[in-house]
Amino acid sequence: MDFPRQTLNEICPCCGANLWKFLYNSTFNHYNIPIFLCASCGLQTQYPRPKASELYTEEYYSGNADFSYRDERKTEKFDRYVWNARIKNIQKFKYTGQFLDVGCSFGGFLNCAKEAGFDVTGVEISPFSAKIAEARGFKVFTGEFLDADLPENFFDVVTLVEVIEHLSEPSLVFAKLNRILKPGGLLLLQTANFEGWQAIEAGPSYHYYLPGHFYYYSESNLKKILDQSGFKDHITYPGVDFSLSAKLLKSRGSFSSWFEYWKWIRIGIYHWKSKFKKNGRPLTSSMVLYSFKVE
Repeated sequence: MDFPRQTLNEICPCCGANLWKFLYNSTFNHYNIPIFLCASCGLQTQYPRPKASELYTEEYYSGNADFSYRDERKTEKFDRYVWNARIKNIQKFKYTGQFLDVGCSFGGFLNCAKEAGFDVTGVEISPFSAKIAEARGFKVFTGEFLDADLPENFFDVVTLVEVIEHLSEPSLVFAKLNRILKPGGLLLLQTANFEGWQAIEAGPSYHYYLPGHFYYYSESNLKKILDQSGFKDHITYPGVDFSLSAKLLKSRGSFSSWFEYWKWIRIGIYHWKSKFKKNGRPLTSSMVLYSFKVE
């Protein structure tokens, strides 16, 4: 994709300033996306932004689109290691109750939550994957999160796993997340931390610069937005909120031969690095954040 250079004139959803400056065009893959930086708080965004509803077609999952994602149905038995480990960690805070997964795809994570005793609901922008999740018996709102008709003060747990960066209008998104959670409810966000050295050192070539990723957060500005939106008691998990063993077992789903088990060394090193900092910044840019709605 090749976007024309434009100027950005809008209020930053994190700090309320309008101090955007052009940072660079991304060089990851061939996307060449213009990236803007808020000079006040460091939030990054791409601009102009494509229409989200046009990105997540059947081709997105089959690998036949310019911007694609893997089909989770093909690796679900391996992905369950991570999903179940994550549910186990969530249950340290919320053992049961109403569970919403935003960006639920084909419903694999919902299925694990249901098996663990939660009452589950999904939101999925792609009609293709939403239809398949519904066929599995799950209640799924098809369309964008802001358009989903969700009850207020209802959910005990809301998860957005590699999803928050896909959503436009963050101020409205975080306000709605607060409204639909019960007081004391848990919000789980997994996204890249642009304060991490991995993102800083990669610069414009960082792999997170993708057509469907509209906003690029850091731990500090994400916590600031959450504070402003009625959340507290943030818990940051550098890397991920589950063990290395779950990650290694999941990775087997992408292996085509025994030779590929050498990748476990690379995965293990990355997992270990994610737990350490240099000059106050984490070495990697993987992050999971748990926050709780103010009671």
